[in-house]
Amino acid sequence: MRILPGLSLVLWLSAAALIAQPATQFAKANQEYAAGDFKAAITDYEELVRSAADTPNLFYNLGNAYFRKKDFGHAILNYERALALDPRHPEAQANLRLARDEARALELLPNRWEQGLTFADSNQFAISAGIAFWLGVFGIAFFVFNRRRIALALAILAILISGYSIFALSELEHGKNGGGLAIVTKDNSEARIATADTANRVLVLPAGSEIQIASRRGDWIYATLPNNLRGWLPANSAEPVRM
Repeated sequence: MRILPGLSLVLWLSAAALIAQPATQFAKANQEYAAGDFKAAITDYEELVRSAADTPNLFYNLGNAYFRKKDFGHAILNYERALALDPRHPEAQANLRLARDEARALELLPNRWEQGLTFADSNQFAISAGIAFWLGVFGIAFFVFNRRRIALALAILAILISGYSIFALSELEHGKNGGGLAIVTKDNSEARIATADTANRVLVLPAGSEIQIASRRGDWIYATLPNNLRGWLPANSAEPVRM
């Protein structure tokens, strides 16, 4: 297996964020990883995740441990979770690309709106919408009391920026990296046209492939799939990126 150049652990930054017992367990998991006991490291990292001690570097290290076990589905899932918390995590970005190559995972394509919104993320658009809205409110109030046309013009501009930011936020939330994003964790998962194992197959998904969950029915999920397809998968074949 190819060695990932970024497959080293991030120790000091995450250790500063994890305190007391979680910090001790995080250090223990790191030692197990360094000793090559990846199964034990995964167990300890996962326990930290279940205790809500989640940081980008915890998910990054967990992804590395799964990668070493050649469990590419869970490796990709955890790299994605690290990037959901820190979109500019360089090591997670690099290792995610390598893991996808190893797994031959399928990716969702961004829609035409998403392709034009890559200059900012959801948090930035949310902040922009809030600031612009209140600037618009204050601008209108200033115009009412002072009758300055420039104040009205700036207020209208601010409201338009706020509206655009809200639109962009909505598009990103419903896009490929939105709240429904999930990663297939079981290899060769079969998407079908109905909620039955005997239904016609739509697509076979390698572990690590991206899907967007649209709805659930019992033990099945209905999802947007790569290649602009839709289908039903067993719910236990994929895990959401956002926990």
